[in-house]
Amino acid sequence: MLRQTIRRFVETRVLPNGDAWEKAGFVPRDILREMGDLGLFGIRYDAKYGGSELDTMATVVLAEELGRSSYGGFAVTVLVHTDMASPHLYHAGTDAQKAKYMPDIISGRKIAAVAMTEPDAGSDLASMRTTARRDGDSYVLDGAKMFITNGVHADIYFVAAKTGQPGRNRDISMFIVEKGTPGFSVARPLEKHGWLSSDTAELVFENCRIPAENLLGHENRGFYALARNLQNERIVLGAQSMGEADKAIELATRWVMERKAFGGTLWEKQAIRHKLAWRASQVAAAKALIYQTAWADAQGHDVVREVSMIKALAGTLVNEVMYDCLQFHGGMGYMRESAIERMARDARVQAIGGGATEVMLEEVAKRMS
Repeated sequence: MLRQTIRRFVETRVLPNGDAWEKAGFVPRDILREMGDLGLFGIRYDAKYGGSELDTMATVVLAEELGRSSYGGFAVTVLVHTDMASPHLYHAGTDAQKAKYMPDIISGRKIAAVAMTEPDAGSDLASMRTTARRDGDSYVLDGAKMFITNGVHADIYFVAAKTGQPGRNRDISMFIVEKGTPGFSVARPLEKHGWLSSDTAELVFENCRIPAENLLGHENRGFYALARNLQNERIVLGAQSMGEADKAIELATRWVMERKAFGGTLWEKQAIRHKLAWRASQVAAAKALIYQTAWADAQGHDVVREVSMIKALAGTLVNEVMYDCLQFHGGMGYMRESAIERMARDARVQAIGGGATEVMLEEVAKRMS
């Protein structure tokens, strides 16, 4: 039922409008509010906040179907809100914080972003330079964040900052910062290679004073909260990637079955149909790993090794699939009017964002010794 609901929404609301969102550079709020009304923003959250109390398997279905939409920017706009930003509040927030923000997040009345990456600190969280110092009943934030998805249009930001002593690199804390807080600004929206319908921004904090009650979780324990939530983020990105790969194979198969060349269709060329069959087999295997890992995560098992495998495998495989599918479209695959051209651009970041492939392989290797 969940898969059908998402697929129907994509067909009726996303596909007719996705190109306009790509040009505008963001997904309109009314669309996000509609998704909230359908219950798609609270899949794993408590019913008392408006959630559905489902598990990781349901999250994978959401991410996979959003990936199949063919608009990666739309997909990541939603997934950052549902599975990369708001979990910080849900897992670490006080009852008062959750009561204040979760209903609006789940309904889509307010959109969330997580501000972790910096100009000089990506996968290496310990290199973070943004600081937060306690000053009476407030914290004062100073620093900058880069490549923040939903950065322009979000209402609530979960911001990571250094709070410990010099030399204690893991003393990071998380804070709730609302749009409009004095000292907090969007420095500039960023132009990207892909994910064009996802608004991405550089954020600046200059003597940004927030109430001490906006500390999210325990002071100096944010590093571990970030590391924990990255596992969810990575399985979600893996599922999104395989949804994208699935759709690309579907589009390419349809194209080569109709495209005439050398006295027949391209599908009649063994090299082409075998390559598509091979890619379909690889995607099916990757999806099996994703679903198995989602099930294990829902049972409470440690899945860091498997999630790292998923992120490395899916981020690489989706780009290989896109290369072949664009190639089989020929010249049309290089045209902006072709869905596969957009999908190939969108897929490139899957090997970078949420943990670069090389970083993920190192995580796997650590658990092999």
